[in-house]
Amino acid sequence: MYQDVIIAGFGGQGVMLIGNLLAYAAMDQGLECTFMPVYGVEMRGGTANCTVVLSDEEIGSPIVYSPKSLIVMNQPSVDKFQPRLAIGGVLVANTSIIDPGILEQKRLRTFSVPANSIADKLGTAKMANMVMLGAWLEATGCLALESAQGALDRVFSKQNSRLIPLNEKALKQGAEYVRGV
Repeated sequence: MYQDVIIAGFGGQGVMLIGNLLAYAAMDQGLECTFMPVYGVEMRGGTANCTVVLSDEEIGSPIVYSPKSLIVMNQPSVDKFQPRLAIGGVLVANTSIIDPGILEQKRLRTFSVPANSIADKLGTAKMANMVMLGAWLEATGCLALESAQGALDRVFSKQNSRLIPLNEKALKQGAEYVRGV
């Protein structure tokens, strides 16, 4: 098994959090993994992306130019990374803030997920990142949803552990949305 993903958006959207969560979930499943964050020059609001590679074999390099999958949280991320996505790759896009008309349909397996809208129904738009990760897990099938849910306590501090049940629900909502599409 080998899967890689570039997760991209702007600072404050939780891009690094879900990349980190994915890496922990993979390790908990006994997989090899790498997590490589990239920040723009600004803090909040600047560009942010990370690359996560998962494999059942040793990983030669964490650098991925043409990924097998992509999670994009905003329009600039689509513009930058969609052309690099491998033919037949999985694209999961937050169409609450991305125009679905610019998403490639023929070359890619594209999943348009209104993540902000789904997260709002859960009570906070801050859960959009978890909705997107749940959607990606369902779209790729590379890890069970329960693996990510089980690793939540590794990315949230003890003071924020009260947020775990809501994040579990957001992951589930994202997966259910893709399953229903």
